[in-house]
Amino acid sequence: MTKSATSKVGRRAVLAGLGAAAAMPGLTRYVQAQSSEPIRIGFQVHRTGIGAAYGRWYDRTSKAAVKVINAAGGINGRPIELVTEDDGTDPKRGAEVVEKFATAHRADVVFGTLFSHVVIGSAPRAGELKLPYFVVSEGHHVASGMLNRYTLQPGITDVKSQVQAMAPFVADNLGKKVAMIFPDFAFGHDHRDFFSAAIAKQGGEVVAKIAIPPTESSFTKYFARIPRDTEVLYHVMVGPAVLTFVKEMGEFFGASRPEIFGFLDSLEAVDLATPGLEFLDGTYFWEGNPRYAQADQSAHDKFFREAVGVDANGASVSDAKDVSTYSHMFGCWETLHVIKAGMEAAGYQGPADRAKLIEAIEAMGPMAESRAHPQGAKRFNGKTHQTFGHQFISQVEGGRLVLRHRTSIEDTLYPDEVDYTTRPL
Repeated sequence: MTKSATSKVGRRAVLAGLGAAAAMPGLTRYVQAQSSEPIRIGFQVHRTGIGAAYGRWYDRTSKAAVKVINAAGGINGRPIELVTEDDGTDPKRGAEVVEKFATAHRADVVFGTLFSHVVIGSAPRAGELKLPYFVVSEGHHVASGMLNRYTLQPGITDVKSQVQAMAPFVADNLGKKVAMIFPDFAFGHDHRDFFSAAIAKQGGEVVAKIAIPPTESSFTKYFARIPRDTEVLYHVMVGPAVLTFVKEMGEFFGASRPEIFGFLDSLEAVDLATPGLEFLDGTYFWEGNPRYAQADQSAHDKFFREAVGVDANGASVSDAKDVSTYSHMFGCWETLHVIKAGMEAAGYQGPADRAKLIEAIEAMGPMAESRAHPQGAKRFNGKTHQTFGHQFISQVEGGRLVLRHRTSIEDTLYPDEVDYTTRPL
């Protein structure tokens, strides 16, 4: 898009405003609202389908974030109205939901999508409609350049950065011959491809790549395909059958298991004290955000837990067996705060300002750890529309996850694969 001199001045003003906000994290910059109408944010949620457990906690987290933001004055003096639609964790339905947000609901922006195949099915329509689409997905599809300028992932890191940061720990502490088990769709393929490359850089190799259909309900037959010389079993599973997967893994290996490194996706929303999971004691997990409140818990994490209604064990305060998706749901909270910051920097008043909003968020860089970013500090890359942040490795000890390693943001960085800012708005 060719920019006039006036638009360049406007962009410089946005950059200056964001710089001031970064320097003073507690500062809230309000623009005099020209309307008392609420900011309508479309929430595309997996209420049903294989993503339902995540969707339930994404919903609780998003509502809590909206409550906190509105109590502090909303966005530019206007309250947020969350408008929710279930996409069924289905790509075709996801695109239909995006269309509905734009036409029937007249949403200002859309956010919330998690499962990568739904993001890939929905984002093109958002781009066609010029509807800002904020995903909370972890897939590399945004930063890879396959989507569009109206699609951003500013509140959660992606798989490529995660596995790049994890691979040195796996190679140095667990082993270098790795068998991988992953779901057979884009998210799992990201793990397969990027971890294979990352472990190779550490002198290791992937000796087996076992893809499992997302609707599978029995897994023992897949474990039989793991080579005998495997030193590390790397697992990342999602969906309603994750508990069965982990239990069958324990039954298959027993005491003769290899070292095990999993992404907590395999046990999100699952109580570690569930009978049959005892064999996990001593194994390691990646966590996007530590489920259990650690000894050095920050005030920001404490505030976030209390606002969402999560106890120190990562379960609902009203039901200890209702375990949260704590490694992922913070992304909804943080994304909503990014939307707020971007709208305030852009002086957003309505759909005519959507392009200004995209440019304002592209101008963001470092994000300080705060109530808005309780998972930790982040660095947003405006060219790739992807955020980068700390990663966590925890070990199961006595039925709890104990943090063993926290990566730096620098550990997660990789060269840009796209510059969305060169694409027209």
